[in-house]
This record gives sequence, structure tokens and C-alpha cells, in this order.
Amino acid sequence: MARNSPNQNPPDHDRPDRDLPDLPPEAFAKRDRTPDPLFYEHPRFVTHIDAAAIAAVTDLYREVIPPGGAVLDLMSSWVSHLPEEVAYASVVGHGLNAAELAANPRLTRRFVQDLNAAPHLPLDAASVDAALICVSVQYLQRPVAVLSEVARVLRPGAPVVISFSNRCFPTKAVAIWHGLDVAGQVQLVGLYLERAGFTRIEGWALRPEGGPGDPMTAVIGRVPAA
Repeated sequence: MARNSPNQNPPDHDRPDRDLPDLPPEAFAKRDRTPDPLFYEHPRFVTHIDAAAIAAVTDLYREVIPPGGAVLDLMSSWVSHLPEEVAYASVVGHGLNAAELAANPRLTRRFVQDLNAAPHLPLDAASVDAALICVSVQYLQRPVAVLSEVARVLRPGAPVVISFSNRCFPTKAVAIWHGLDVAGQVQLVGLYLERAGFTRIEGWALRPEGGPGDPMTAVIGRVPAA
């Protein structure tokens, strides 16, 4: 499994993503412009959302992801939030820290890759039944390129589930994410999915803002049916 060198020069993000030319300059810049593998070099065995938010994500996965299917868990960690009672044919995990991925018991295969530098996924076309991105979409600097790859590896009609909260590593989230409220973030993720070729895009309020604990939102898109 290939790993990008942490010394690799990051791509030029001092302009809008080439797939999103209508967004302003610096939209995908980060406060911390060092290569992301350096930031994630040391493992963090912590959860990034509270227990109720995790349960809400798990409930959504239970509803949307087909049992027995092949799952791609992008930007994963040492936990995947998949329902424990459901069996899957495979769960391929991607991340930036090998130790975190190795500690994830749900993963049947793992690969480390900086998607901001190299968005191509090492998976066959139409080989996956569902893809997940949990509390990480805000770090993508080439979101349409990455999600176009997700569309390529998903089977026709299969979903991608992108969930997020108000928590993040602020220096590594892209500038446009910081400037939007939840409704704007839902619209932004929907735009990413639309430009990547997804259809049937819908937003889900899993745990609304203003209540106790962490809010949780999801946006789901599907690959067009054959």
C-alpha cells in the first residue's frame, strides 16, 4: 500500500478548486499549510464527537448501508461507527495514520494516502456498495476530485454518506468551511457531490444545533443507477 512522502510538496491551493471555479480565491487554503501527513504523523486514539452523535451516525449507517456489502471508510481512524451487529463483506479503511487504522477492528483492508495530494483511489471501478466520510470532509482541498473517485468505485445506485459536526482541527479545515453555518455547509457538500456526478442528494439533520451535546449533520448522494 503506497504512502505519500510527508515531504511531498502540497498542491497549489492559492486559488479555487479547478472543479469549483465559481468559489472565491483561497477557498481551499488552510491556516496550517504544511503537508497533512506531518499533522497526522502521531496517532490520536480519541473520539472526535460525543457518544450521542456517534450513535446518530451509527443509526444512519444502519439505515443506509446494505448489510453484507463492501464498504469504503474514507478518512477513517481507529473507530468506524458501523453497527456492531451488522456484518459486511469487507470494510476498506483509508486514513493518514497507519497505527490508527491498524487499531480499527472493523477494517479488512487499510491504506494510507494523502487525498489532497493524490486523490486517485487504489480500488476497482464499481466495486463498493457504500462509501463513508465521517467528520472529515472539511479537510478536503480537492473535494470534487476525491468524490469523483468515490463515484467511480461505487456501484450504480450506491450511496456516499458524508457526516459532520461543529468540531474539527481548525488549522486544517479549509477556509470556506469556517465561513459557513450548518445550512451553508450542507449546500457546499451538496455542491461537491453534484459536481462529482452524484444524484438524489439530500441533507439529514441527525442531531440539531442548540440541543445538548454535539450537533450532527449528514449529506447523502448516490451514483446514478445504470
